[in-house]
Amino acid sequence: MGKFTAYKLPLKSLGVGTHEFDYKLDKQFFANMEYADVRDADIDVHLIVDYHNDIYHLDFTLTGMVTLLCDRCLDDLVLPIDTTYSINVEYGDDYNDDSDDLMIIPESDNYLNVAYMLYDTVVLVIPIKHVHPLGKCNRAMSALLKKHRAQGEDAELEEELMEGIEDATPDPRWDALKGLGSDAGSDPSAE
Repeated sequence: MGKFTAYKLPLKSLGVGTHEFDYKLDKQFFANMEYADVRDADIDVHLIVDYHNDIYHLDFTLTGMVTLLCDRCLDDLVLPIDTTYSINVEYGDDYNDDSDDLMIIPESDNYLNVAYMLYDTVVLVIPIKHVHPLGKCNRAMSALLKKHRAQGEDAELEEELMEGIEDATPDPRWDALKGLGSDAGSDPSAE
């Protein structure tokens, strides 16, 4: 039995009409997908398949939560998941998923594995930056970050001041060039 056999949708055996399926996404699902950002998950998936005129219309509804690490304080961050995804599927000669609205699968496939569709749907809902709302991070870690930021700002300010002092010392070569410009520009009729 494969890692994602529970997510095989038996398209060929579905009759005309509406059919409903339920799936569960947990920590093991994301571990099998090798997505290390998700530390835990509890997502319910409800799928409605509407089959008419040789087209399967799939409507996914995903609700639940994922637990990630906060990028700022490294504590657990629980992120709610509440999203939907829809796609049409039909049988054809070859597999083709170039369109966002239509997926074509070969006639020889009796099943459609929806695991990667579910994975992509959840991952696209997760923000790139995983941080608690302001004031909700671990207080001890926030204090350490604030302390190190202040030290870093002091070092940057000192570096800028030193650069300013170095810039204040004139280069004697510029003085010589300034003299050339003032001689030539003082009497325009001298040429």
